[in-house]
Formats: sequence, C-alpha cells, structure tokens
Amino acid sequence: MKVTVDFEECLKDSPRFRAALEEVEGDVTELELKLDKLVKLCIAMIDTGKAFCTANKQFMNGIRDLAQYSFKDALVENSLTKFSDTLQEMINYHNILFDQIQRSIKTQLQTFVKEDIRKFKDAKKQFEKVSEEKENALVKNAQVQRNKQHEVEEATNILTATRKCFRHIALDYVLQINVLQSKRRAEILKSMLSFMYAHLAFFHQGYDLFSELEPYMKDLGAQLDQLAVDAAKEKRDMEQKHSTIQQKDYSSDDTKLEYNVDAANGIVMEGYLFKRASNAFKTWNRRWFSIQNNQLVYQKKFKDNPTVVVEDLRLCTVKHCEDIERRFCFEVVSPTKSCMLQADSEKLRQAWIKAVQTSIATAYREKGDESEKQEKKSSPSTGSLESGSESKEKLLKGESALQRVQCIPGNAACCDCGLADPRWASINLGITLCIECSGIHRSLGVHFSKVRSLTLDSWEPELLKLMCELGNDVINRIYEAKLEKVGIKKPQSGSQRQEKEAYIRAKYVERKFVEKQAASVPLLESGTKVLPPSQEEKRHSGPEKSLLAGEQGAASQKVRSSDSGIQPSAEDSREHLASTVSANSLYEPEGDKQESSVFCDSKQPSPGLQLYRAAFEKNLPHMAEALAHGAEVNWVNVEENKATPLIQAVRGGSLVTCEFLLQNGANVNIRDMKGRGPLHHATVLGHTGQVCLFLKRGANQHATDEDGKDPLSIAVEAANADIVTLLRLARMNEEMRESEGLYGQPGDELYQDIFRDFSQMATNNPEKLNRFQQSDSQKS
Repeated sequence: MKVTVDFEECLKDSPRFRAALEEVEGDVTELELKLDKLVKLCIAMIDTGKAFCTANKQFMNGIRDLAQYSFKDALVENSLTKFSDTLQEMINYHNILFDQIQRSIKTQLQTFVKEDIRKFKDAKKQFEKVSEEKENALVKNAQVQRNKQHEVEEATNILTATRKCFRHIALDYVLQINVLQSKRRAEILKSMLSFMYAHLAFFHQGYDLFSELEPYMKDLGAQLDQLAVDAAKEKRDMEQKHSTIQQKDYSSDDTKLEYNVDAANGIVMEGYLFKRASNAFKTWNRRWFSIQNNQLVYQKKFKDNPTVVVEDLRLCTVKHCEDIERRFCFEVVSPTKSCMLQADSEKLRQAWIKAVQTSIATAYREKGDESEKQEKKSSPSTGSLESGSESKEKLLKGESALQRVQCIPGNAACCDCGLADPRWASINLGITLCIECSGIHRSLGVHFSKVRSLTLDSWEPELLKLMCELGNDVINRIYEAKLEKVGIKKPQSGSQRQEKEAYIRAKYVERKFVEKQAASVPLLESGTKVLPPSQEEKRHSGPEKSLLAGEQGAASQKVRSSDSGIQPSAEDSREHLASTVSANSLYEPEGDKQESSVFCDSKQPSPGLQLYRAAFEKNLPHMAEALAHGAEVNWVNVEENKATPLIQAVRGGSLVTCEFLLQNGANVNIRDMKGRGPLHHATVLGHTGQVCLFLKRGANQHATDEDGKDPLSIAVEAANADIVTLLRLARMNEEMRESEGLYGQPGDELYQDIFRDFSQMATNNPEKLNRFQQSDSQKS
C-alpha cells in the first residue's frame, strides 16, 4: 500500500510533513464535495426513474383498457395484451434496477462519507489541538530563566508530556489519512462496479424478454403488411364506388322507397317521421317509425323500447291531411286515438300511406286464412313507389333552398360576374353570388351585404320568400341601370379578383351605376298607377271605400289574403271585418293622413317617402330601389305621427316586407308620436307572424304607449290568444335568461320550437293564423 504521509516525517514534525498534511486535507475536502454531489444526483435519478415507472405503468394500464375495449377483434386484443404484459415486466426490471442503484451508489457512498471521512475530520481536530498545545509548551520552555530552577523543571516536564501526546496523536492522524486514501479507492470503484452490474442485469433481462417476443412481433408485422395491402385495395374500391355514385344526378331524383310485407325481420317499412305531440302546444318531434307485427311503433333511440302507436292495424285507417300548416302530413286514426305524422317528401308520404294500407289488408288476410300467408312467404310481394312526373307546385314544396332560389329569373348565375350555379346569397340585397364574389361582399361589411350559404346554412321561411321576391334581374336593373351609359364593362367569371372587387364596391357602396330619380308616378304592386284620392273614391263605394279611408286592420287582412292566394268567402270577410274592428278599438286610424300616405301626387317623392309608401304596398323592388337611391331605412314621416317604413310594413300586413327592412338595418324599437313601435302596431292589428318576427329580433315587449299599454295588455284586451301566448312565452324566456346570469342559455327548447312553428305558419300558411284570430274574436 502506498503511504500518502510518511510516519518518520510525522515524528520530526518537519515543514515537509506540514505541507503534506495541508495537501491531504484539501484533497479530502474536495472528495467530500464530489461524493455529496454524486449522492444527490443519484437520489434525483432514482426519483425521476420511479416517476417514469409510474407514468409507464399508467400507459400500460391504458393499453390494457384498449385491449379490453377491442374484445371483438381477437388480433388487436391478443397483441395489446401481450405487449402490456411485456411492458409490465420491463417496469418490474426498472424497479429492480433502481433498488440496486440505491444500494450501490446512494447507501454505500453515503456510508463512506458519514463514517470514514467523519473519522478523518475528528482525528484532524485532535491533531490540531495537540499541535497547538505543543507549540505553547515549546514557547513556555524557551522563555523560562535558568536561575529559576523550579520553573525550568516544570516547563521541561510539560514539554516532555506534550511531545509524547503529540507523537501519539500525530501517528494516529497519519494512520487515519493513509487508511482513508486507500479505502476511498476501493469504496468508489466497488459502488460503481455494482452500479454497472445492475445495468448489465437489467439489459440482459430486457434482451431475453424481447427475444421471446420477437417472433410474435415479426409475425404481426407480416400480418400488418397484408392488412395494409388489403386496406389500400378496399380504399380504391370505395373511391371507385364513391366516384360512380357522385357522377349520378340526384338533383331531381328521389330515393326509391319500398315496403315489404314479407320481410324476414318482420319489419314492413321503417324510417323517420315527424310526430305531432298531444300536448297543448302541439309540438313536432322526429322519431324512428316502423311497421312490424301488425303494429305501428316508434322510438327515439335504438336502445329505447318501441312505443306502440297502433296496437292492431286492422282497427285503424290512414288518410291524407291537407288542412294543417305543414306539408306531407297524414293521419293514422284508431278507435281510441289519432296520430298526426309528417313525411319528408310527397313520395315518402305516399309510400307510408301505401305501406299502412297494405299492412292492414295483410293483417286481415293473416287472421282469415293462414294458408294464404304461407303462399305469400314462398313468393314475397314487394310494392314500390317509382319516381314520376310531378306538378310544379309539389316540386317547389319539396325542393331545397338552393333549387328554389335559383328558379327565380337571373338567379341561376352570379349577380356580379355571371358564374353559373351560384351557391351563396346576399339576404339583404336578395341576390345569388358565387363563392369569390360572396367573399368580396363579406369584406364590404354587413351594413352593405349579409352573405349566407344556400347549401350550408339553414333558411327561415320568411328569408327564403324574401329571396324569391327579388332576384338578380330585379336588383341589376336598379344597381346597373347606368352601366352601359358610363361605359363600364361588367367583370366576367374569369376576371381578376381585384377587378371584381373594384366593380362590386362601385356598384353597391358608391352606387355609381344607379340611375338618378326621375319624376314619375309610382306603381302599386299589381302594376297599376296610383290615382289621386278624388279619383280613387269614385272607384270604390260602400265597405271598400270605408276600408281605404280608415280601416287599416281590414285592409291588412285583405293584403294578407291576396298574398297567400286565398279568396275569402263573403261570410269569412264579414266575420273577419267584425273581429278586426273589435281589435282596432285600441288603435286609432290616421284618417286623412293615412289616406294621403297610400296615395301620392304626380311629383316624384323623396327616397325616404318612396320607401315609406312601398313598405305599405309590399313592393320589395320599389323598396330596394329606394334604398339604392339613398333612402334611410329608419326614415321618419313627421306628417304621419313620425311613423317609420317598418311601421308602414306592419300596417301593410306583409311579413316579408318587415323581414326585408330588418335585414337592411331597420330598428325594431323606434316608436311613433303615440309611443307605439312595430310590436305595438302588429299586436293591435293581430299580425301574429310579425309579432313573432319582432320578438325574435329583440323588440322591447315592456315598452308602453301614450296610454300606458304594453303589447301584452293590448293583446289581452283584443282577446288574441296566439299573440298573448307568444308575448307571455317571450317574457318567461327573458326571465329565464336573467335568472341564469351572464352565461345563461338563450331559452328553453320548447320556446324555440313554438316560435319556429309560428314563423313557418306565418310565412307558409298565414290564413291559419287568421282563422285562429277570428275564432278568438268570436269567443270574446
């Protein structure tokens, strides 16, 4: 063993010995720092490794959960189970590795530092203490005078004892230094060798584990290669099938609908139908219906137990329903109850009716003669409803928003560039656009153009009707009137985007191509000239004259009837006139002022007045022309109680006119001099559809007129049950939103369903609401 500090030098206590001690002491201090740092790093590594094992175990548990979920696929389940077991073994090996690292590095080196280095430090303290005592003894011995014999002997004895003690402690200290220097080599190398053997064992265990798994992994890899080939082949087949189906034209072709009374699963026919609920609100819900076991049943979800509508088809009958507001409806009637159903198309309705009728006949035959049933099973009969020619009216009822809007003249091509088959629309302008022009319109801002997709967005009935009232030809006659005169060339579909953008901005924002107003006599919607009041009075007599002079409610009813294409009978007219007069007891007519607002002289009115008059006349092209000439949509007629075009639209009785003004920025809460807004006027006149529209657009239902009456109190006095229901539901919904706070829901689903039903009824079948109003007035 190599001696770090010589024992002989220790006895001499030479400067060489002292220098050697300083070197050893510095080396031991640095060694202690290095070992402390290594132990801390080892502890951190072990903690991190244990966290890794924990995360790895969670990941392995996730693989096992996925394997249990894939129990229907044996290949996936077996593979994942085997992999998870292997990973669990690796986690166990990791834990063993970390335990061995803790024993070899952390425990062993910590023991060396705490025991051996501490002994060295204790020996150092004793050596330093005795070394100082020896120095003091030498100094004292040197200072004693020779004539003081007693002090000389005492100093000599102390020095002798101190030297003996110093030599003993110094020899022990040198021994401790030499032992420490020798032992530290063994301790460090022993711990590191143990650490490396732990890793060797870990990797050997992992190698052996994966060597056993390797054949299975190779076999699985070969299966995956074959699966990839099969998947690529299936993908090509599906793409080919997709391409073949996509090439077919489904624009006017309806799906072939079939029913089979001898189906193997016992289901004669199945599909979605709308069912009207039997509650007070008569809401419609979409359910999955089927005819099976001589019963008509439905269910909301596949796992739900079927609800039986008709227990025995032999006791029921089926018939068309044309007297309700919805299309494609039919009714299944049994002795105990009736069920109103709605199909998605006329073909589907005919198929369901035929299927029910055939099932009824089959049920009678099955009960009457079992032998016929056996013969029928040997040759199953299948009925089908083939697509054939339909009338234009039925086609319009069943077509999409895109098809219906494109049927309007000029709408089959983009309004601004002429590209065929436009799929976008500007709902406030009433035009169709291609996708590029629609993007430019969006950049103008919603105060100029509101863009909506004809295929991706949902369309409210009133918006769809608005689009059909205008169209590209009508708008272009207004906004491109001076196009040839100013010498501007209209861009084509292949033109640059910058050219299209400049043209669209000049057309709609700057309105450079709009013809200036010229003095002319306005036309009514029917195309006849408006005569002065004196000539008009000669053309009318009796009740008609009184209507034109002041009965606004009856006039609006007449306009609505003409809108819907229904000619009311004399009895219905008298009944409605009585109910309207009763409702108008709360509404004071404007008399001569109102009459002068309908008729005009030969002078060309201002754009605001033109918009005001056209709103009453329900003339959307004239309204669009007035807006193009700069009419303010919220223009106020100071001569007629500061009424706005929106109030005039209410008086005119047209829901589409109101929608057009709202889409162009009309304020639904502007009131006239009597404090009545559009919602007040619609309530007084009994226009249920307009009330529904204004409530959806945020009309203030709490506003009161000069008499202190809000719309709800007016509706209660007029005994209009429909409007009372709408206003009360709107208030309840408002209270629900306020109680739910800032992030509350916009209202319950029932509220939304009721307003949607009223909106569709007001647009598609306004005579239904008129009929409700008449019955309510008669009751009052």
